Amino acid sequence: MGKERQVKIHTDDIEHSKKHGKKDTADTDKDLKKDDTFKPVDPLKEMEEKVETLEKEAADNHDRLLRMAAEFDNYKKRATREMNDFRKFANENFAKALLPVVDSMDLAIESSCNDKHVNNSMVEGVNMTLKEILKIFEQFGVKRFESIGNTFDPNLHQAVMQEETDKFPENTVSKELQKGFMIHDRLLRPAMVVVSKQPEKQKKKDQKE
Repeated sequence: MGKERQVKIHTDDIEHSKKHGKKDTADTDKDLKKDDTFKPVDPLKEMEEKVETLEKEAADNHDRLLRMAAEFDNYKKRATREMNDFRKFANENFAKALLPVVDSMDLAIESSCNDKHVNNSMVEGVNMTLKEILKIFEQFGVKRFESIGNTFDPNLHQAVMQEETDKFPENTVSKELQKGFMIHDRLLRPAMVVVSKQPEKQKKKDQKE
């Protein structure tokens, strides 16, 4: 009587387990074999993948650092160049404002050369003052350039007229009405000039020949 009861209870436990979704060990092993997603972990391979990922991140960070360093270096060079240009040309407007004074002194000295009644000591004083101004100009990179006898250059010269002459080749500066000035390597003011052209007689002669 007692044994029959034990067997019955055991059978009831199995049915109860099945009813509540419980599986025995054999069923669990079968399920694990059927599960394709379950794969054994290879520690060495996992470590190699991590190392590869870290190496890629390190390479990306290194490239980013190099680009930032190059950009910063370019910024420093650009800033230095802009600062140098500012220092070089900081007095450009002031020098340009003084050019009419220089022109007036040039004109006064030139006109006094043909005037016998002019006070020579006054002319000498004007000349000395002009030399001092030009000397100060040079300290700040401001210099005037010669144009007479040079080929006409629209980047340096402002032509106001042409004249026929056989003293200069055609398209040459024959007269200078106003001096041109440079500030370092930049044009401060173009020279106002007269440009030569071949005389009509000479031109016709050359055409016949």
